[in-house]
Amino acid sequence: MARLHLGRVLVVAFLLVACSSSSSSCCPGAAAAPTTVDGITAIYNFGDSITDTGNLIREGATGVLRYIGKLPYGIDLDLLHGPTGRCSNGYLMIDFLAKYLGLPLLNPYLDKAADFTHGVNFAVAGATALDTATLAERGVTNALTNSSLDVQLAWFKDFMASATNSSQDEIRRKLASSLVMLEIGGNDFNYAFQQQQTRPSDGAGYGLGNVTRIVETLAQAGALVPPVVQSISNAAEELLEMGAVRVVIAGNFPIGCVPVYLAGANVTEPAAYDGDGCLGVLNAFAELYNARLRGAVAALQRAHPRAVVAYADYFAAYARVLREARARGFDPARTRTACCGAAAGAAYYGFDESRFCGAPGTAVCADRDRDRYVSWDGVHPTQHAYAEMAELLYRGGLAYPPPIKWPAGQTLPGPTSAPLN
Repeated sequence: MARLHLGRVLVVAFLLVACSSSSSSCCPGAAAAPTTVDGITAIYNFGDSITDTGNLIREGATGVLRYIGKLPYGIDLDLLHGPTGRCSNGYLMIDFLAKYLGLPLLNPYLDKAADFTHGVNFAVAGATALDTATLAERGVTNALTNSSLDVQLAWFKDFMASATNSSQDEIRRKLASSLVMLEIGGNDFNYAFQQQQTRPSDGAGYGLGNVTRIVETLAQAGALVPPVVQSISNAAEELLEMGAVRVVIAGNFPIGCVPVYLAGANVTEPAAYDGDGCLGVLNAFAELYNARLRGAVAALQRAHPRAVVAYADYFAAYARVLREARARGFDPARTRTACCGAAAGAAYYGFDESRFCGAPGTAVCADRDRDRYVSWDGVHPTQHAYAEMAELLYRGGLAYPPPIKWPAGQTLPGPTSAPLN
């Protein structure tokens, strides 16, 4: 039983130590004096629900995400006293990364009373790389937020202008000691799939029905790949021109392994699944997008040889967690089942869009079992899964070229205490 909670215990222990000395996010009013790594004193993050630490709930969460501001979301955020708008049962990858760097947790930009000394989180759950007007022209609707990547970039510029009196030299100095993260783009495709899934011929819900329909749906989503990649590339280029020297651009997860897609596809043909029990055609789509995004990252690196432009391989990190589930403390039988959502036995993979996690009548797995699940609500990972992926990405080499130079022999707080290579 102790092994099941080892990751969370180590995280909490580290955070308690951090609170006692430096972290203003844990201890409001405390003077923050973090010990930095590789000269990084701040993180600026752009993204969606994978990294949002509270912007959407300040905008006004609607739709299925209207539940993220209350329990059981944030049920394991022991030191943050419950729900914060994070789409998980606990901490996110961006939280683990901040702690790896000796920095306070990132506050959301829309919390105007927050301390932004060591960075700002501009991510908004539900956000897209393309703006809503561009998506609408392509028949794709985003009803959750208008805070696309362009909007978040405008927030960043406003913040930098106010923090530096619009001094370009001061902006470059701030960015020279910062890590810039771009984790966005997945929702552009999620909404495209959902638009097709809920057409009148389908009936209610997420059902794609069969492999043929999935392939038809991929055509619309595929048309979005070039403009989504271009949008992310343009934002990164602008940040690099402003003075960013460490930029991390994240790829997409293997969406064919995620409960929301597995349950919605409702495919019975065994040939549709790969050796990991995932929908092969959806994973192939994610890999196609990731390959194009990697090409854009490589082009940015060539254009800015004095900076580090890294690709964070979310696909590989998630796949490793699934394939090494038992060794990493997960239950292999639960890696594609939501911990929170439809009542036990009510829906395959534990996901039912009409009974999204937090809605009346939904169920949540027991406290002793939460660390055994990879998926929290059928869409977003659990805290344990985020911890493992953060370790794989930022300690295990799945973000490349390495965006951070770790001191020799340093250990990271998180799911393991092994020294860095």
